[in-house]
Amino acid sequence: MRPVLLLPDQAARGAADNRRMHDDEAPWLQVESLDLDGQGVAHRSDGKVVFVEGALPGERVQVSLARRKAQWEQGTLSALQRESSQRVVPPCPHFGLHAGACGGCKLQHLHPSAQLAAKQRVLEDSLQHLARVTAQRVLRPLQGPAWGYRQRARLSVRYVAKKNAVLVGFHERKSRYVADMAECRVLPPAVSALLPALRELIGAMAARDRVPQIELAAGDDVCALVLRHLDPLSGPDVDRLRRFASSHRVQWWLQPGGPDTARPLDAGGGALNYALPDFGLKVAFRPTDFTQVNLAINRVLVAQAVRHLDPAPDDQVIDWFCGLGNFTLALARRARTVLGIEGSRGLVERARDNARAHALDERASFEARNLFELSADDLLALPRAQRWLIDPPREGAFALAKSAAELAQAGWQAPQRIVYVSCNPATLARDAGLLVHRAGYVCAAAGVVDMFPHTAHVESLAVFDRKASA
Repeated sequence: MRPVLLLPDQAARGAADNRRMHDDEAPWLQVESLDLDGQGVAHRSDGKVVFVEGALPGERVQVSLARRKAQWEQGTLSALQRESSQRVVPPCPHFGLHAGACGGCKLQHLHPSAQLAAKQRVLEDSLQHLARVTAQRVLRPLQGPAWGYRQRARLSVRYVAKKNAVLVGFHERKSRYVADMAECRVLPPAVSALLPALRELIGAMAARDRVPQIELAAGDDVCALVLRHLDPLSGPDVDRLRRFASSHRVQWWLQPGGPDTARPLDAGGGALNYALPDFGLKVAFRPTDFTQVNLAINRVLVAQAVRHLDPAPDDQVIDWFCGLGNFTLALARRARTVLGIEGSRGLVERARDNARAHALDERASFEARNLFELSADDLLALPRAQRWLIDPPREGAFALAKSAAELAQAGWQAPQRIVYVSCNPATLARDAGLLVHRAGYVCAAAGVVDMFPHTAHVESLAVFDRKASA
């Protein structure tokens, strides 16, 4: 038999778990692709699918099985007989398949350029297999920094009484436990360097066992930390937070309940915002508002989305799921009017504030409505628009696409072009199927956006054009 390369963390763990198949008994499997969760996909000789954590396309592997079902099996890579040329050594010491490994990243062992190629394949396969849709043109991937990019993160906090220690970080891989992290390569370096200090700070607080979460929200100039606390904080604990903020140049917000209860610990300290320099914009936000995790990529994404939508100066545009006006304000620099529609009244009010701050309130207007229960009659009641921008959450825009399809079949004059920004290729494919097969569109272009390097998350942008005869 050819030489076997054992992974270090797997070799150290050995075969102590009797529930798993021993490596000597496991067949060698050829890994064919990656699935939506970043697992290698292989097939046994009988055709049964095997999902392999840590395996890459082109590799020949053995698997330690964790789950067996009638149609599939799932496990972790235990040995390599042939290694992918795209496999790299993960730079983060907390990444791996071993017990206690951080679950924040899944693809650090795959070269960044190969990650993009794999995500492009996921996008194309989703469109083709789930919706029978093929993009006429594949867009070049939108790339940004591979490390230190994550300017939004939800860090779990856990006080471990037996060790009298506090953990701050992401959850362990496939676990509710918090990983024991001293650094994080995907967080901004200044924030990564704060992790040990945050552990020490929380450990010194009287409320250390009543603080489950710290949410990071970094703008271009201000870094905010939102402390979720289950009980009111004591005066000494508040003083500790103030000293920490002064020493580390961060802004504390306190959140005793839901996201809307978050308030700054102290007045002043600067507002959170991010710039869209191509449009002369600065978008203000609260740390609990939704903003893109990767602000560098967001700047590129907004510019590309506006370019692909290509509104004429006299066009009317609707920006669906508009949030704080991330796309709305940029589009208002190009089109005659833009209507931004969002489900949250709070976000709509802050979007209006952003429009007023840039004297765009006559060109950009905003409405709050439930976009998951949108009907064809609701769509008919809105102003006609020549262009749509759709940027939904992971659930997609099914109600919107379904209503547009119903109306298009009844002769309604649909928008000439739609740009759809997606964070879930499966729901994009579902909605694309409605737009293409029932609403009279073609998928003119589609491509991936590298919003979350080293994860299996697939962000994408698709362009739909109305058929001339439709």
